[in-house]
Amino acid sequence: MNQPQLATPIGFRFGAILIYLLSFLLLVSALVKFVRVPEPASQLAALGFGGLKLFWVAALETTSAALFAYPRTRSFGLLMISAYLGGAIATHVGHDQLTAFRPAVVLALFWLACWLRHPQTLWTVPRSA
Repeated sequence: MNQPQLATPIGFRFGAILIYLLSFLLLVSALVKFVRVPEPASQLAALGFGGLKLFWVAALETTSAALFAYPRTRSFGLLMISAYLGGAIATHVGHDQLTAFRPAVVLALFWLACWLRHPQTLWTVPRSA
C-alpha cells in the first residue's frame, strides 16, 4: 500500500517561508504596477499593458498572491499564478524577448515551495476503496 509522502521538518519550514516570501514579492510587483513606477510601467506599455490593462494585471497579481498565501485557497492560488506567469512567458516569447526565462524561474519557485510544503498533495493520485 502506498503511503503519502510527508514533508520533512526542514522542507516544511523552508516551503512555508518560500510560500510567504514569494507571495510578498508578487504583492510588491503588483504595488509597483498600481503606483505606476515609470520604468516598469513603460516596459509593460511597450508590451501592450498600458492604461487600464496595467491596473487589471496588478489586480490579478494581488488576488493570486492572496489566494496562494492563504492555506485553504493555496491550490487555486497556484493555478492562478501558473496561468498569470504562463501568460507572462508567452508575452515575452511573442515579443522576441530573451527575458522569458525570468517568469519561468519564478513559476518553478512557486511550484517548488508548494512541493516542499505539501509533498503529499502534489503528484499523487487518490485511490478509490
